[in-house]
Amino acid sequence: MAVQSMTGFARAGAEHDGMAISWEIRSVNGKGLEVRLRLPPGFERLEQPVKQAAQKRFARGNVQATLAVSRTGTAAQPVLNEALLETAAKLARDLQERFGCQPATADGLLALRGVLEVPDLVQNEAARAAVDAAVLQSLADGFADLERARFAEGAALAQILLGHLATIEDLTLKAEADPSREPAVIRDRIAAQVSMLMEATGSSLDESRLHMEAALLATKADIREEIDRLKAHIALAREMIAKGGAIGRRLDFLSQEFNRESNTLCSKSNATALTAIGLELKAVVDQFREQVQNLE
Repeated sequence: MAVQSMTGFARAGAEHDGMAISWEIRSVNGKGLEVRLRLPPGFERLEQPVKQAAQKRFARGNVQATLAVSRTGTAAQPVLNEALLETAAKLARDLQERFGCQPATADGLLALRGVLEVPDLVQNEAARAAVDAAVLQSLADGFADLERARFAEGAALAQILLGHLATIEDLTLKAEADPSREPAVIRDRIAAQVSMLMEATGSSLDESRLHMEAALLATKADIREEIDRLKAHIALAREMIAKGGAIGRRLDFLSQEFNRESNTLCSKSNATALTAIGLELKAVVDQFREQVQNLE
């Protein structure tokens, strides 16, 4: 299974029994799956079927789907609810007389919910069921296009992530091979520093004590565990990307582990060269995690 992004866009349309059906679907990043719908009046009944269809296809992302349904022939004529209009107009006059409110306008009264309504596009249950089926089939086509768009972007993101992993691996191997990690190098550096101090104070240098201190510092500066964990994380990340599927959350956790190891490497550094490697490693890990946020 391929890697899927959480961002994408799709349109789908169909015609059914003199009606034009149109879906516009957008998807952006999200912690989980959230589906927001904009349905025309009379189609609120499809909210749950639409959300269920999204849950079957996608694991994460904020999905917004907008449905438009219209007649392809003569437009339906609106129906005026005269009783409701009369009641609203009377209430407006009463408010004007009692409180000095501005008089109601015709467009304001007609804009009230229920005063002016477009008759239902479907007049019976059998026809309504057929329209619902056509709308949901069009939605399925739209979701399929959205899924293809998300997979296409996911493939591009996978290559970017693999590139970051290659850089992380190169830096890990570079840190592993850095000569500053050798106990003898640490000992010589300490010896030089202590020698300068002893010359300034006129004291003698205790060779055995120097060797003990160098060994202790070498132990504290050992980054073998960090190197091994970084290598393991790299292998696991590559395996997850190759396997695909909804790996965004797991890769995000793994990127936090990358960051933890790079921080520890910097804190244990005993040389400028190793610190530079650690800082560069942190920068690449941040880039890796930023891209991971886009994955399903």
